[in-house]
Amino acid sequence: MRVFLVDGTYELFRHYYGVPPHRTAEGAEVAATRGVLWSMLRLLEQGVTHLGVATDHVIESFRNDLWPGYKSSAGLDPQLLGQFGLLEVALEAMGVVVWPMVEVEADDALASAAAVAADDPAVEQVVICTPDKDLGQCVRGGRVVQLDRRRRVVYDEAGVTAKFGVGPASIPDYLALVGDSADGYPGLPGWGAKSAAAVLARYGTIEQVPDVPGEWAVAVRNRPALAATLRGLRPQAMLFKDLATLRVDRSLLGGAGELRWTGPTPLFAEVCRRIDAGSLATQAERVAD
Repeated sequence: MRVFLVDGTYELFRHYYGVPPHRTAEGAEVAATRGVLWSMLRLLEQGVTHLGVATDHVIESFRNDLWPGYKSSAGLDPQLLGQFGLLEVALEAMGVVVWPMVEVEADDALASAAAVAADDPAVEQVVICTPDKDLGQCVRGGRVVQLDRRRRVVYDEAGVTAKFGVGPASIPDYLALVGDSADGYPGLPGWGAKSAAAVLARYGTIEQVPDVPGEWAVAVRNRPALAATLRGLRPQAMLFKDLATLRVDRSLLGGAGELRWTGPTPLFAEVCRRIDAGSLATQAERVAD
């Protein structure tokens, strides 16, 4: 079997900003939710049998306590925030396993489910559906891959290395140095993608990078300045690495078999009626048959 793990938060954002709005007669904005549901149904129509979706039920997480600038719900459109709970209910009614995360993030849930599924000998491949850079750390050979569904690009371990210049294990270190604007931490001043990749390709982790630039046997420009920055801001770099490191909790999923889709629940038709998507319920029943 192949297991597909979907970043529901990314999908909701993508559809919210990518499809025309739609309000129900009661005045609720539901277009993004409908878009995600149709997107999941397309996966099932294409033959996906085992599917799980992770969402950020609460945008804030423990990482906000570690870094004040970490991403939060501040400034998000209430019409977008209001659809997180709706999407979770709708997916459950659709018969899809959903992980609504509170203390940790959807990305942590995806990492956790990927780890469990990858250990199952019955699983041929785990496909993590998100373009988020931090999920690259979960890629393992061709067994656990990352799929950017919008661009239709699959990244196996060689693909991650080609994209970032470092392997999956070094992704948290890479993001710590260059920063991740989507998650709200800046990286270290002066460090860019090329310098971070060159240094980490040799040393692997921030902890292993020596303070003395003369020991950097790599072609990195401005080595003294970069070394001084890392030397002075190493504790901050380690904090950013901690932010970028996904937490794996194997209790999230008992086994890959739990993700098998067996069709929508009886509640799904009513959910679809409430969001003006009756044809979605009909099509889901057809796919299940």
